Amino acid sequence: MGLLTFKGGVHPYEGKDLSKDTPTRELLPKGELVYPVSQHIGAPAKPIVAVGDTVLKGQMIAEAGGFVSSPIFSSVSGTVKAIEPRRVAVGDMVNSIIIENDGEYKEVSYTPVDDIDSLSKEEIIERIKNAGVVGMGGAGFPTHVKLSPKEPDKIDYVIANCAECEPYLTSDYRRMMEDPEKLVEGMRIALKLFDNAKGVFGVENNKPDCIEKLKELVKDEPRMEVAELMTKYPQGGERQLIYAVTGRAINSKMLPADAGCVVDNVETLVSVYNAVKLGKPVMERIFTVTGDAVSEPCNFRFSIGMNFQELLDAAGGFKEQPEKIIAGGPMMGFALFDLNIPTTKTTSALLCLTKDEVAEFAESPCINCGRCVEACPELLVPSRLAKFANNGLSDMFEKWNGMECVECGSCSFICPAKRQLAQSIKTMKKTIIAERKKK
Repeated sequence: MGLLTFKGGVHPYEGKDLSKDTPTRELLPKGELVYPVSQHIGAPAKPIVAVGDTVLKGQMIAEAGGFVSSPIFSSVSGTVKAIEPRRVAVGDMVNSIIIENDGEYKEVSYTPVDDIDSLSKEEIIERIKNAGVVGMGGAGFPTHVKLSPKEPDKIDYVIANCAECEPYLTSDYRRMMEDPEKLVEGMRIALKLFDNAKGVFGVENNKPDCIEKLKELVKDEPRMEVAELMTKYPQGGERQLIYAVTGRAINSKMLPADAGCVVDNVETLVSVYNAVKLGKPVMERIFTVTGDAVSEPCNFRFSIGMNFQELLDAAGGFKEQPEKIIAGGPMMGFALFDLNIPTTKTTSALLCLTKDEVAEFAESPCINCGRCVEACPELLVPSRLAKFANNGLSDMFEKWNGMECVECGSCSFICPAKRQLAQSIKTMKKTIIAERKKK
């Protein structure tokens, strides 16, 4: 099979060499931990503990607030110190459970399963649901919902998103290098839910060692294969990945299941394995601390609820004062003004850059070069959509399919006039969605 890809896309500086070759380090928290109750798409979780309660590691501290919701678990043992709003990476104030770590890590007992084949499909889904597994690649969609489509017999593909196309991020790479067996076992569990599906590991070809490892592990698996993807951003976008692997296209009005696909990222499938096989809830993940301003760029296996400052300190702090700090990657991450922000299930990276290249350039008029059109993976006209957005022309914005934008930032990256096209389009999308909700 040749290299698979999609139309459009860009080739930003990868920056992965900073952290990819350093083995993942275990990191235990020192201070208090903060657990926002909204760590997923859907209804916020509901706290089931009170101030003063003693909790154990692995204990549920907030239950799902509805079908499209997910429970939250303590990643340490200690005492509930407060339940109050705390600021999160996107800037919102979110009700949060604060736990004072006692440093003892006393843990609840789990219920592992010796033979996964003995579990029914319903029991597998229930274990995933009860463990609080969500999409850990960024979106945070509850995994038990994603794995429960209306017509499971029509699912042809379960795709593992192993692309990790966002520059600088290497947490999925380290997971694939260090725990590929858990990833494959997670896929095997997911395939038990879909009798007619094939499992595909979509890996960009800038990770030949991961491709080799996974191919060796699945060589005797008739329902699994490894798809080598062209290294190009945003190859890991859900729509782009589905198109590259299957040739099927979806839009904003469709779910992947409408195209016969289910997509889960690396960390999510490992969490599925932990939940179903080991009975362990989501309490930790792998996290990249990187950038040219960081003393020791690396990856940590850390307890969810720790703050960014503690992770940065463990990486040696700053070797040079950064101009830009980002939660996530440079293309789709969120700029931070404070490092006293809690990590969540969907937190993947802290990027610290000595230069804010975007701020260095002033916008100039559009020269109608068409580069944004060539780069757009959704085949839109970003320059025109941004013009409609900046002038408040929501009707024209929708007419020109602005709601199909996946907010990847490729248009802003490629624009020679340094226009913030993606930001304008994203803002207009939010405005239109808000207006629809009012109606």
